[in-house]
Amino acid sequence: MQPIALTRCTTYDLQELRQQLTQLLAPLGGMAAFVKAGQRVLLKPNLLSAKPPEAAVTTHPALVRVVAELVQQAGGEVLIGDSPGIGTLERVAEKSGIAAVARELGVQLIAFKETQHVSGSGVFRQFELSREYLAADVVINLPKLKTHEMMTLTCGVKNLYGTVVGSAKAGLHLTAGRSKELFAGLLLEIAQARPVALTIVDGICAMEGDGPSSGTPRQLGWLLAGANLVAVDLVVGRLAGIPAELLPVEQEARRRKLPGAHWEEIELLGEPLETAEPPFRLPGGLDVQFGLPGFVKDLLRNQLTPLPAADQQLCVLCGVCRDACPPRAISITKNALKVDSGRCIRCWCCRELCPHQALVVRRSLLLRLLRGRAQKD
Repeated sequence: MQPIALTRCTTYDLQELRQQLTQLLAPLGGMAAFVKAGQRVLLKPNLLSAKPPEAAVTTHPALVRVVAELVQQAGGEVLIGDSPGIGTLERVAEKSGIAAVARELGVQLIAFKETQHVSGSGVFRQFELSREYLAADVVINLPKLKTHEMMTLTCGVKNLYGTVVGSAKAGLHLTAGRSKELFAGLLLEIAQARPVALTIVDGICAMEGDGPSSGTPRQLGWLLAGANLVAVDLVVGRLAGIPAELLPVEQEARRRKLPGAHWEEIELLGEPLETAEPPFRLPGGLDVQFGLPGFVKDLLRNQLTPLPAADQQLCVLCGVCRDACPPRAISITKNALKVDSGRCIRCWCCRELCPHQALVVRRSLLLRLLRGRAQKD
């Protein structure tokens, strides 16, 4: 059985958060079950981009602070590290409030810059991950619960994509991003390459809609923790009310028969699980290809999948999306931003990283009609 602990927590007030996190970890053995004196413990929050805590894009600094304090009390040396999707770690950490936490606790911020080859056990025989991440004695994963335009949900497994350094993220998107199933497999192989000791999910204020950066903050009021990443994400999916068939990571984990991929394997500890009401609003960029034969997907790809497009009122032609686009499907010509539908792989990196939220979802007439019919049904 894979134990997953849950507790209600509706505030980032430090006193309340300390109490609830201690209560959350108690049935798992407390922090001492994961950290020993003298160990270098890397905290891996979600530091996607330079947004303030209230935007719900990054892991809240109060959660990072309390976890760091618990690690220090257990005798561990705390490090905080990530490779942001856009911007430097220093800038993102400053804006998100995590740099202040590091200064006040005397904790080192580590930008993931150096890489190390890692042998995979599946489709991806070899890839490069952060040397700093691999060198830590213990890793504690601190994801933010958010919807995701490509993978429907981003939590424990997806948060470890931040261990891929810098522009290599775009390269892997290009290699695996044309297929949700293939990309889900890549994420799982990254997670298996260097297992984390513990995952603690920031579900106090989550994100729904067009996550992971353009969605809407949603007060959820939950903390979750567990050692098994797959099991953590499965419980999070149920908590958010998202159908399992819309979660590629969960589906791929089941195909690979990974521990924690089936509900029967999970032991819930602490407060009873309650599904969010109403269920989380899903990203507008999700397609309607699930269950269709491959030849139909290929034939109707542009009709059944949305496409990113620039909002001319918001776009300042900064070029961030163009430079981040894995297949180089975005160009700026004659003072206009254009997306090549033939090259675009619908990874939505452009919308995820746009600092001005200037990229919108464009749907074909067929897709609009299908979505309208589905909503009526």
